[in-house]
Amino acid sequence: MTPVRTLDVTGLPMYEISSRAPLWWGQLLLCVIEGSVFSILIAMYFYLRLSVDVWPPTRVQLLHTGLPTLALIPLLLSAGGSYIASEAAKKNSRVGMLVGLGSNLGLALVFLSFRFVEWRTFNFTWASDIHGTLVWSILFLHTFDVAADLIMTLVLVVIVAIGRYGPKQRIGVHVDSVVWYFLVLIWLPLYVVLYWGPRLVGGA
Repeated sequence: MTPVRTLDVTGLPMYEISSRAPLWWGQLLLCVIEGSVFSILIAMYFYLRLSVDVWPPTRVQLLHTGLPTLALIPLLLSAGGSYIASEAAKKNSRVGMLVGLGSNLGLALVFLSFRFVEWRTFNFTWASDIHGTLVWSILFLHTFDVAADLIMTLVLVVIVAIGRYGPKQRIGVHVDSVVWYFLVLIWLPLYVVLYWGPRLVGGA
């Protein structure tokens, strides 16, 4: 009979708060899926733009660039808060996690406030035409992802604030940064496509 070979893993840590954690890779693969969806939407945007002579269609105003450009400031700064929280989770620093998570949450809410104010300036809806459908689809999907991650961040703030910040919770803080980095980075090409694309490829 062939002896069964076994691997002794008793020396391995129960939790790994780093990029070697399975949950970290799970979050990364989630970002790959979301990134694929956004890539498809960008491809649709330019494919449909090539089928018309004027983009956006007549009587549809070009999207204003002022508020969206200003909103980039708190969005980019929020990634710094996420980084602080992630590093604090590795060092088991409760104060650092609270400061980082709180900064991330606060700055992200400022970003969303700019976006909601900007939406009131649109003179088209998702049902106006294909341009409106694409613009609103991209904005809604990104906003939905941001809101979902902020809910997770808020839950983590509450958990850490009440004193529950063991290894499981600190892994949650660490991997939360993965999704937020993705949401910040993916918005940059989306911002260029939505707000500067029509000006570069033939706006009305």
